[in-house]
Amino acid sequence: MKKANLHPRNKHIERYDFDVLTTTLPALKEFVRPNQYGDLSIDFSNPTGVKALNSALLKHYYNIDFWDIPEGHLCSPIPGRADYIHYIADLLAEHNNNNIPTGEKTICLDIGVGANCVYPIIGNSAYGWSFIGSDISEVALASAESIISKNPQLNGKVDLRLQGNPNSIFRDILKEDEHIAISICNPPFHASAEAALSSNFRKVKNLTGQEIENPELNFGGQHNELWCEGGELKFIKNIIFQSRNYKNNCTWFSSLVSKKDHIRPLKKALKEAEVASFKVIPMGQGNKVSRIIAWTFFE
Repeated sequence: MKKANLHPRNKHIERYDFDVLTTTLPALKEFVRPNQYGDLSIDFSNPTGVKALNSALLKHYYNIDFWDIPEGHLCSPIPGRADYIHYIADLLAEHNNNNIPTGEKTICLDIGVGANCVYPIIGNSAYGWSFIGSDISEVALASAESIISKNPQLNGKVDLRLQGNPNSIFRDILKEDEHIAISICNPPFHASAEAALSSNFRKVKNLTGQEIENPELNFGGQHNELWCEGGELKFIKNIIFQSRNYKNNCTWFSSLVSKKDHIRPLKKALKEAEVASFKVIPMGQGNKVSRIIAWTFFE
């Protein structure tokens, strides 16, 4: 059975085959149980189970033999991350005679690569792209470096760079004479720690049907991964504003946008930045609807 709305090239478009995944990673077995419909599943409110599932998916579909993240760091849902990669591949193809550019000469900047290094893993596996992974956290970069060093196919394909100024996006990350195909970003969604916690309460209640007093973050996340002052709208506006100074370094800039209400003010910001063109790409994973906003200064 296919999952609704996932990109047609997404390897996770079918329901999880837990028989296959537990064979790939036996450690996943302890988390697999029949759900209320009698189908094998895991408790998605359990962060340890979610992490084991991610390890199995990355090992089975992307040949990642070692993958681990420090406790409390963001454990990204793999199908949604894969969707972002496939949709930006389509975007790049539109401006390449409808051919998806492949190989290491296509360079993608992952703004906030995180401890999990998921976007470079998927992008390199699917299309052979090279990545620059930036982050303000030395702990996150150390974790990403560990993943890269223990998976030979990633060696030399992901260049990790520390952003020393949390208010800067591209400065000290992109070199003056460097040119990349696209930047991607999964911005902090929330405007405060309280908003992030409230969102997690709702998520756990939806997953379990119960109100839990102190729920763990099922997908984890450090404060800089989950929230920032002004939330995702301010963060993406900052990317747009700063991208003007790097218009010759990057063909396309992009970001995930979780909240539909943010699209209108972001379009206004793009017009004020005098971009040559922009587009909004809808994405959907099950009941969740998201979107990518992408822009370029090239005609």
